[in-house]
Amino acid sequence: MTASEEAGKLQHENPYRDRIEGDVLTYTAQGRVGEQQLNGRNKRLVEQYTVPTPFFGFVNLGKQTYRFLGLLELLRHYQETQADRKGDLRKVWLFEFRIHPKPEVVPIEQAATISASIIDDSRRQNPLVELEREVATLSPDEAMQPVRPTVEVEGLRVQMLQFSPYDFEHFIKRVMESSGFISVSVTRLSGDGGIDVNGFVEEGNEFFAGTHVQAQVKRWRHAVGSPDINSLRGALSTTAKGVFITTSHFTRAAVTEARHESKPSIALIDGDKLAGLVIRKGISLT
Repeated sequence: MTASEEAGKLQHENPYRDRIEGDVLTYTAQGRVGEQQLNGRNKRLVEQYTVPTPFFGFVNLGKQTYRFLGLLELLRHYQETQADRKGDLRKVWLFEFRIHPKPEVVPIEQAATISASIIDDSRRQNPLVELEREVATLSPDEAMQPVRPTVEVEGLRVQMLQFSPYDFEHFIKRVMESSGFISVSVTRLSGDGGIDVNGFVEEGNEFFAGTHVQAQVKRWRHAVGSPDINSLRGALSTTAKGVFITTSHFTRAAVTEARHESKPSIALIDGDKLAGLVIRKGISLT
């Protein structure tokens, strides 16, 4: 059970900052204070990789109103750093589920059979290799300096998650301008082909002056996978360098794909790296 952002309960009744994005539910495990453990009900979720146990998803719409989302299929689980209800940093477990809205009614006595059939069909059509289940930590050589989760970094990441997609794209425009890019522009809402922001390297950069950079910007909670990297690469101008910017994380498969030796390289900026950049540049979120 999770809460709807539209119900205005994201911070109060939904302190874990769960989010539904498309057909993916990102859910933080049980345990509101201290380090979370993979035991009890949290452990039961992981077992769905091998046993198609039916999980029922519900969303709290407010005023004691609930809506059945559908049966849930576990895509991946991984650890990240969050602040607990006391404001202390701790390790939590995140679970990403694919929401299957059909059938709209699931008789309890048939739930196990229906869930097994849905999960089997889904995994045949969208095989999830091991590297797509794992989330990568961007290594120090991919950043100007290592970014360690701190209360400030996590707080900034949470604030950025509250932006609307439109406001987040314009915020990234400001981040790029503060980082030395010129002629930075946000693409129109339609017809962008997957490109959200365009910019050019300033003339003062001896090696890359004038280089066209195109960014895809995702204010996501769920991890970015290799299909997302391929999608960006296919949308790039033939002369542009690509960068994928997200408030979430990248799977190991996404990192591998971004560095493919026979394809144009894609630069990656995850939520922690982005928050660190904002801190170093002293960029205001307002």
